[in-house]
Amino acid sequence: MARRPELLCGAAIVLGCAFLVALKVTCRVLLPKVQVLKEDEAREEIQRNHSSCRAKDVTMPAKLPVNFFSTRSPVIDLFRGQLDYADHLRQDSEIVLYFFYAPWCGQSIAVREEIEHVASRLSDQVLFVAVNCWWNQGKCRKQKHFFYFPVIHLYHRSFGPIEYKGPMSAVYIEKFVRRVMTPLLYISSRSKLLDFLSNYEPGVLGYFEFNASPQPPGYLTFFTSALHSLKKDYLGTIRFGVITDKHVAEEISLVHSGSVYLHRHGNTSLIYPNDTMNYTAENICKWALENREMLVRWLRPHGGKSLLLNNELKKGPALLIFIPYNPLAEINPLLDEVTKVALEYHNCNKSQAAEPDLQHLGDTDSPAFDSSIPDAYMKLSETFSITKYPCCNTVVLPQWHSISRTHNVCELCINQTLGVKPNKVHVPHCNFLEIEAALDSFYLQEHTFFQVISNTIECSNFLSFYSPFSYYTACCRTVNRHFLSFISSEKTIFQTPKVAFSSHGKKDNTQHSIPHIEDRNCFIPDLHSSGTNITGLSCRTNKTLNLYLLDSNLFWIYAERLGASRSSHLKEFAAIVDLKEEVHYVLDQNQSLVGTTLENFIKNFSILYSPLKRHLVDDPSVHFHEQRVITEVTTNNFHDTVVLSEKNVLLLYYAQWCGFCASLNHIFIQLARLLPPDNFTVARIDISRNDLPWEFMTDHLPTILLFPHQRKEQSVKFPEDFSVNLPNLLKFILHHSSLSSSEPCTKECLHKETVLQQGHISHLEREIQKLRSEISALHQAHDQLEAQLSEARREEHRLQQQKHTLEKQHKTLQLHSEQLQATYDQKNEELLEMAEKLQELADASENLLKENTLLRILVASREGKLQSKDEIKESLQSEEALSEDNDISVSTATATLEEKKIDNIDTIETEHSSGNRTE
Repeated sequence: MARRPELLCGAAIVLGCAFLVALKVTCRVLLPKVQVLKEDEAREEIQRNHSSCRAKDVTMPAKLPVNFFSTRSPVIDLFRGQLDYADHLRQDSEIVLYFFYAPWCGQSIAVREEIEHVASRLSDQVLFVAVNCWWNQGKCRKQKHFFYFPVIHLYHRSFGPIEYKGPMSAVYIEKFVRRVMTPLLYISSRSKLLDFLSNYEPGVLGYFEFNASPQPPGYLTFFTSALHSLKKDYLGTIRFGVITDKHVAEEISLVHSGSVYLHRHGNTSLIYPNDTMNYTAENICKWALENREMLVRWLRPHGGKSLLLNNELKKGPALLIFIPYNPLAEINPLLDEVTKVALEYHNCNKSQAAEPDLQHLGDTDSPAFDSSIPDAYMKLSETFSITKYPCCNTVVLPQWHSISRTHNVCELCINQTLGVKPNKVHVPHCNFLEIEAALDSFYLQEHTFFQVISNTIECSNFLSFYSPFSYYTACCRTVNRHFLSFISSEKTIFQTPKVAFSSHGKKDNTQHSIPHIEDRNCFIPDLHSSGTNITGLSCRTNKTLNLYLLDSNLFWIYAERLGASRSSHLKEFAAIVDLKEEVHYVLDQNQSLVGTTLENFIKNFSILYSPLKRHLVDDPSVHFHEQRVITEVTTNNFHDTVVLSEKNVLLLYYAQWCGFCASLNHIFIQLARLLPPDNFTVARIDISRNDLPWEFMTDHLPTILLFPHQRKEQSVKFPEDFSVNLPNLLKFILHHSSLSSSEPCTKECLHKETVLQQGHISHLEREIQKLRSEISALHQAHDQLEAQLSEARREEHRLQQQKHTLEKQHKTLQLHSEQLQATYDQKNEELLEMAEKLQELADASENLLKENTLLRILVASREGKLQSKDEIKESLQSEEALSEDNDISVSTATATLEEKKIDNIDTIETEHSSGNRTE
């Protein structure tokens, strides 16, 4: 009985080991197949995940910002966007400059050096703080919402922010910072007052008495108004000053403390109306900005897309002056010259022209005059003295007879009494239309003013041709031709045009055929050179100019686009742009940019028939190649290539931004190869970069013009309703280039025409032969392509078969994979069942071990009891010998009890063994 539990436990262990060995062998066989299936499923899952990841937005976390400025820089760099710390720093400083930047912004990187340069000069007076306003975790990004970078804000104590929007250059930034530091100029003497008032910029002066208190009433308001002007006008065109001396204030009629004075050069200066407007900083700034006088204005385009130039040019003709400018320089001589011209040009209160100096006309040593008639020049001076009035014009009558050696010269005036000269005080107002009407009426009646040689002045009155209520006065006399020869010589000096103009402003090639207006400066040379003639010219002409200044150090690219020389080292340039007339004129760059040249430039533009010529912009980037099939035409070579060419010229107008123009390039290349180069030229011109005379301009792109040989003036436009292709272009060229001239053709002409036609025919035959050879080559290429296509089709058929085979194999593999999957599932279930049985066996073996232990303990106790029983028996036998009689009953009872216990133990062991067998 004691060995049975050990045998059962050993059998269970052996059976478990055998099962584990069988399971290991089975798994080794199934694992490779299962692993292959798992890898295929993993690949498909990865592909699905990859395709789904493409549609998702993957955002990488932002990198931690780093220092934008160096640690040795005087600029405090808050590269984590600590705006609260920046505000804390501002509380302890009087002037603070904030530089808000983005680390990735190229403009911010470029301006960084400029800010460091300014900080190195003003760090002892101004606190420079740079804040990274792009990092998403910084407070600056959360509180500030800037649409561009960089942004510069300035604070003057508690006032601000004052945003700077000027050029991002160190000198301009420093100038603006200094204006914020000292918004007021203190004037304590009469000399300082004169310096302040002589400046061309508008000036606002306030008078305050500082004797009673350090801050008189209204002073802080005036101080704040100066800061307000910088906030609204970043250019700082209005200067603010404070007069501290009572006697100096009386020079400009300021008596009461707190009075504000706006100085203007051309118009009446103003005093701030305290009775109608509240005395606040905003009102003072608004009043100064609305009433300021802008004689000349600075233009500072920011470089991006803007309508600044367009809005200014739409106001009227503009004189753009490019000069090198340093805002920190105390003296700018060239700027002073320009502002002086601007002041004279807008000085309408002194518009009365000065008396012309005619002393040189009475010089007896002059070879251009005859000394025998000195009185004639005195009368002539009386005649020409009328030219100082703006309503009169000098008209030269034609030479009616070839024998005559005289010209009749008349002075034509508007609304004047017969024989009476205009009053100097009451000068009638007139404009261009009135002068034009007077000239037309004078032309119709000029035969009444023809006089023989006479030294007397005769005046006549005649009615207007357009209106019977208007009349004119013409005072005529005979002028000696020697004087006219002197005039012609003077014309060459002052570069006046030699072409006579009709009343409508058109050129006339017939000299002395009709009356024409002469430039009065030619008759009076000193008037042309005198600087007083420009005084108040803006009020005496209908072509008033707006004057603008541009810094050539920053905006020279605009000057180059207008026609400035790219090789010029001296960056000084002036041009007049008339946007309405679509023309612009350029000041001769061989002349220095001084006051006199500017005045002459303005006067030549302002006169009725301007001698200025429209400037045509040329594209200097075009490089000419002799081997080009298509000739590239520019402004400079247009006349030689097209107009003076002895060939038929086909010209294409195009632009870089024209997409359809680019699609015609291959057509024109084929056309240029077909046409004989000896007789035809195929050319093109970029009309967006090259200006042409108006008669050659176009408003539609692409445009094709044909300039026939010997008939350039009869250019023909390719019809817009025809498609632009090679056959249509050939028909168009052959049709219009073969037109006969209006003159009868001689035999020589016919012979030349025949030779030309034969040459055309031979050239076309050669081209046809070339085309045939190209067609045969194309046929051969076509056959080769057919063979390649058939081979490609066979290859495609083979690939299709391989595809079907692979698909069948794929299906077989899928079935095999499904079978393996089913087998895998079945074996997996069996393994699970066996694992459960093994677990039960393990539990049963554990119970058997416990029971075996208990049985051993019981057996040991049984043996001990048996030993004790034997000892008891021996003791009983000994006692029986002593007392057999007395203890018979006791021993009998004891033995009976012991036997019962033993029987009970045997019964328990038998039950346990039977239970083990059953399990």
